[in-house]
Amino acid sequence: MRKKTYISVFVLLLAGIMTSCDKDNNHPGYSYFPDMQVSRAYEAYSSNPNFADGKILRLPAEGTIPREMIPYEFEKTPENRIWAGQNVINMVEMTSEDVERGKELFTIFCINCHGEKGDGKGFLYTSGKYPFAPKNLTTDILKKTPRGEFFHVITVGFGVMGAHGPQIKPEDRWKIIEYIKVELQGNAIGQ
Repeated sequence: MRKKTYISVFVLLLAGIMTSCDKDNNHPGYSYFPDMQVSRAYEAYSSNPNFADGKILRLPAEGTIPREMIPYEFEKTPENRIWAGQNVINMVEMTSEDVERGKELFTIFCINCHGEKGDGKGFLYTSGKYPFAPKNLTTDILKKTPRGEFFHVITVGFGVMGAHGPQIKPEDRWKIIEYIKVELQGNAIGQ
C-alpha cells in the first residue's frame, strides 16, 4: 500500500512538472492579474478623450523644475558672461578628488572639441569634420578669466559652442572648470 502511495505521489509530481513547462517562450502562461500585464494607458501622440485638447502628452505643472536642476536665468550675451565672471562663484570648496572627477567629465564632454590638452585641437576639428577651431583653453587671457565666466559659457554656450547646461549638473560643471584651471592652466585649486 505504501509503495502505491509513493508511486502515485511521484506520478502526480512528474505530471505537474511536465505540464508546467511550456515550449513556447512567447506565451509565458496565464496571468493572475491581467490589468498588471496589459497596460490600459494611451500610446504617446494618440488622442485622449479625457482632456479638452485631446492630447496625451502634458506639460509639467507651472513653476516646477526637474530634480537637481537649478534654473539659470542668464542669456548667451557678452554682458551676462562678464556679470557671471564677477558674481557667480562656487560655494563648494574644491579638492584634488574634484579635479580628478573634472578630468573624467572633461574627457566625456569637452575633449572632442577642445582636445586632450585643451589647446583647441580636438578630434572633430583636426579630422576636418568641424570647420571652426574651438577655443584654446590654455591662453593667457583664459588663464585670467574668472571661473564664473567659464560656468556661464558651459551653461549657455559661447560663439558656436552650444549650451551644455541641460547635459551637465551644476556641481559637475564646477569640477570641469576646476580641472581646466588646475591641470590645463596651472592654477592652484580654488584660486
